[in-house]
Amino acid sequence: MTSAQPRTHRTSPVSQTTPTEAFSPRSLMLRLTGTVTGRLQDVMGPTRYWIVLALTAFAALLRFWNLGHPDKIIFDETYYVKDAWSYLHFGYEREWPKDINEDFAAGSASPSADPEYVVHPPLGKWILALGMAVFGTDNGFGWRAGAAAAGTLAVLFTMLAALRLFKRVWPAALVGLFMAVDGQQLVLSRTGILDIFITLFVTSSLYLALVDRDAGRRKLAALVGHAAGAGGVPSKDFLKWGPWMGWRPWRLALGVSLGCLCAVKWSGLWFVVVFGLLVVWWDCQARRTAGIRSWLPSGVVKDGLTGFVQIIPTALITYVLTWTGWFLNSGAYGHGRTGHGALLDLWDYHQQAYAFHTGLSSPHSAQSNAWTWPFVGHPVLMLYDTDKDDGVPCARGRECVQVVTDLSNPILWWAGTIAALVALWMFLGRRDWRALTILAGFVAGWVPWLFYPERTMFVFYTSGYQPFAVLAVVYALWLLCFPPGATAQRIRTGVLITAAFTALVLLASWWFWPVWTGETISPISYRLRMWLPNWP
Repeated sequence: MTSAQPRTHRTSPVSQTTPTEAFSPRSLMLRLTGTVTGRLQDVMGPTRYWIVLALTAFAALLRFWNLGHPDKIIFDETYYVKDAWSYLHFGYEREWPKDINEDFAAGSASPSADPEYVVHPPLGKWILALGMAVFGTDNGFGWRAGAAAAGTLAVLFTMLAALRLFKRVWPAALVGLFMAVDGQQLVLSRTGILDIFITLFVTSSLYLALVDRDAGRRKLAALVGHAAGAGGVPSKDFLKWGPWMGWRPWRLALGVSLGCLCAVKWSGLWFVVVFGLLVVWWDCQARRTAGIRSWLPSGVVKDGLTGFVQIIPTALITYVLTWTGWFLNSGAYGHGRTGHGALLDLWDYHQQAYAFHTGLSSPHSAQSNAWTWPFVGHPVLMLYDTDKDDGVPCARGRECVQVVTDLSNPILWWAGTIAALVALWMFLGRRDWRALTILAGFVAGWVPWLFYPERTMFVFYTSGYQPFAVLAVVYALWLLCFPPGATAQRIRTGVLITAAFTALVLLASWWFWPVWTGETISPISYRLRMWLPNWP
């Protein structure tokens, strides 16, 4: 079995070799990482860089092309873009007059001196503000550039994560292509709201966790091999608990990424919990593979506790630092409420925001229940302009509309739901760590929302777990193409099916492109693209 194939059965890590062979540096590294050195470049050549860069450039083209259209505030941009403008000029949110969107788009509006009460942390709005600082505050390109850059980087990080998951270039390329052309990813990348930043920091956290996994396994192999000595076997005491792993710098980077995730929206906390448990489980399994007898308790104590110390405080410090603008401006909302200093004022602010989030149940025409999300339940109509009411350019005697709807590529999304079940089967039946990694994204990004059925929710809240749905699709295709013991004919059949599916996804993206980007079309053309009754 090559390193690119999924594990099909469980075996004792040392049962097929002699003890001295099992604890040789080469054997340890092969068991723990799949390669002699444990490094990615040993199984993939330099072409992976060009493919990843080319697909990242393609994703950027789709996101930045005509980004300024529509040159007006749409949907929830009315909140976040104005907050970003306030950050850029004052360092904190200020209150804006109502019905001022047209003046804002024209660059002739300004907020009052009163602070605004907001319920989301500041980082996503700071990134929007950065785009506005570079490209201007009075045009759609400027207030969406930060989102487009984040969406592009999310494609890149998902591909890099896929390289480490599959250790093959073509699955990573498919992941990048599917992320690049998906409708929800495109729409969120081309709209000045927060959810694409969730995607960015979820994917960067996944990538950093996988880098740490590889680095940790290399370190474990080296430590166990050193304990064994030249041609020997580690002592019984050593093999009972194994080594302390100590300093792991990638975990600090993971902590920063997770802190940034929570600093966009608090729903990122679920990823902190799930990713934290996932990396500890990976370490426990690494100890088991290395031959450590008490692999579970030693992994929890020697890796889990040190991992907690390295990741969680780093994430917390990162999160607090994103509130620097609030700390530096005593006029920001919440200062002085407790009378006991800024930190307690900030804690009181968070309590208010938490009460808002847990009690949010205002009806909205675009809301959807989390149970419907796997089936593309109810996409959000972010823009619907007509020639008569909104001046959409149109030939005489015709009707024209411009539509932006947060509709995922339905072929890809429905396949992702099925592929998640495939991943569940592979984890339960064959304990494939890749399947567990994919499922972790679904658990963190979807399952928690199921417990709040009365809360007002929108389908774009799936932005956190959508990359894992794409990974699940490619994982299922990978199993189809390269199952254990596959014949040449089976591989050819799998490749043909993969090519046909990819063509179908691209065709669907071409078909839905006009309602993702606000192109001018007829009402009939729009309705032809709304396949289900609950689509807007």
